[in-house]
Amino acid sequence: MESNETSYVSSPELGPKRSSPPPTPKSPTSDSLEKPTYIRFLVSNAAAGSVIGKGGSTITDFQSQSGARIQLSRNQEFFPGTTDRIIMISGPFDDVLKAVELILSKLLSEIHLEEGNDVDPRTKVRLVVPNSFCGGIIGKGGATIKSFIEESQAGIKISPQDNNYYGLNDRLVTVTGTLDEQMRAVDLILLKLSEDLHYPQSVNVPFSYAAYNGVNYGPAGGGGGGKFQNNKEERSNSMTIGIADEHIGLVVGRGGRNIMDISQATGARIKISDRGDFMSGTTDRKVTITGSQRAIRAAEAMIMQKVAYASEKSVN
Repeated sequence: MESNETSYVSSPELGPKRSSPPPTPKSPTSDSLEKPTYIRFLVSNAAAGSVIGKGGSTITDFQSQSGARIQLSRNQEFFPGTTDRIIMISGPFDDVLKAVELILSKLLSEIHLEEGNDVDPRTKVRLVVPNSFCGGIIGKGGATIKSFIEESQAGIKISPQDNNYYGLNDRLVTVTGTLDEQMRAVDLILLKLSEDLHYPQSVNVPFSYAAYNGVNYGPAGGGGGGKFQNNKEERSNSMTIGIADEHIGLVVGRGGRNIMDISQATGARIKISDRGDFMSGTTDRKVTITGSQRAIRAAEAMIMQKVAYASEKSVN
């Protein structure tokens, strides 16, 4: 999914650097500091383990230090189109920011341990933001996001809406920079989001993508969740489509990589018929997709994208 991202405004590293430190972000009012808010961002499956810690020790410690609630999607439960898990942090504004800083510091220290002194000080964090609130971050003519880039010195990109996933209402906001730059940008973005009275209320919507993953997270915020829980009937839907034999290789990918990625991203189970086992009256191989209706639709869309790419290549 990250390859789909388009920079709404150029990152600051592409323009002149400041000789003086950027101004301090405008402080939120004491009222907004007390009201509960939340933020979500992505971490790789491996990085999630270091955030959780042995027996949950690290995440418990971070919750204790920050006062915020920290939740992770379960193992193999990914944001659609990625192989990354979702961390959600909720609580008063300052507590949420403190927890974000603790987690990003931890992830940065892990990178340093693995890569030593060669590590690039500028890293990325991908925030998950409901599409309906992205306009507030962008601002009229891009004015707000420009000011956030200027103030934080971080690169900020907002991904286009991904139409491959029917009903997916979230977009990714990628923040690139040093830890300090990222934190300044997250502070500004979260403050802007929290100014909208509807944003903190959306904490009660499940942060699961069960409809895409074919799995079920618990509700995110203590409130009514579970709307997206898949029952057995939903999971047992199945459809078979025909794919031209010459395009199967690209759909499957080297070592089955493409099919595994599609399956992980959508939660659908995908089975391809053996060589010579064709749809009746054709030379198309059978591709059977099983899962919830949404998972099937999402998987079919991703498979057909691969087929379209294969067809394009064969024409050129």
